Amino acid sequence: MSGVQLITIPQEDTGQRLDRWFKRRFPHIPHGRVEKLLRTGQIRINGKRSKGSDRIEVGDDIRIPPLPEPSAIKTQKGPNEGEIRFMRDLVLYEDNDLIALNKPFGLAVQGGSKTTRHIDGLLPALGQGCRLVHRLDRDTSGVLLVAKHAKSAAWAGKAFQSRRAEKIYWGVTNGVPNPRSGEIKGYVAKGKTDNRFGNKNAGKEIMMAVRHGHAGAKHARTLYQTVQTAGAKAGLVVMQPLTGRTHQLRLHTQILGAPIAGDPKYMTDRPLPGGLEKKLHLHARELILPTPNGDISVTAPLPPHMKSAFDKLGFDTKIQLEVWEDI
Repeated sequence: MSGVQLITIPQEDTGQRLDRWFKRRFPHIPHGRVEKLLRTGQIRINGKRSKGSDRIEVGDDIRIPPLPEPSAIKTQKGPNEGEIRFMRDLVLYEDNDLIALNKPFGLAVQGGSKTTRHIDGLLPALGQGCRLVHRLDRDTSGVLLVAKHAKSAAWAGKAFQSRRAEKIYWGVTNGVPNPRSGEIKGYVAKGKTDNRFGNKNAGKEIMMAVRHGHAGAKHARTLYQTVQTAGAKAGLVVMQPLTGRTHQLRLHTQILGAPIAGDPKYMTDRPLPGGLEKKLHLHARELILPTPNGDISVTAPLPPHMKSAFDKLGFDTKIQLEVWEDI
């Protein structure tokens, strides 16, 4: 067992999430143990209790409690051939600094108390030192960015934090948003689901629209355009989030009267259009990222359930967008 450590963050680690930094620094400590150390205040930033999502900056002092030595913990096996093949098949783009994946529907990005298979745990199949730059919900498919080393993780992470990274999402909505195009903005905060519309997830944590000054309120902004419709029953909506709040697009489409089709949390009393699978129809379609060597643009093909929805609703993947700034 090691003693208490105080580690000062160097320039190359700035901007990283605390939990991800800790995992890379101490890979032998299980995820559940890290979460407990954070909950109990044993891992701190500059002497203050911290969350795993807190960002570390150059010069921060991180308190590390006594930890077992790597030899005292059962080592995990390296990636097998099946895991390597699975992850390589997801690759959309790769250079010396970054890898862009097409994350499938239903695969979590990070682990939790009941999640043992996730992208983060499979990253060794892409090479040592790979780390997540951002996240997607478990049931959102599409472009997910991975950094190959700490330096690229730092500058790519800053691009996301400063909103210089442009993210474009496609969503099939249950109903048609009203108005059909524009910007939706306001404050959001964590809340609990109720039992409206027969919601089986009543009591689970969700995001909700709140007024400025509400505890935990954060401002959220989304640009959106309804580019195709199937009568009044469904729409193909292209969205560009200008902030990165939890479930932002899912909540905003619900507020517009047309939640994402198949969403189990942000619902409507309108029945799901016939023939659509009961899966979240939200896809991270494109990512445009400024890099030291110029901008890169990565596009992810639709997952099978959204391809099926496009066919049934008569939607076309060749769409024409208005200029966002003119909305």
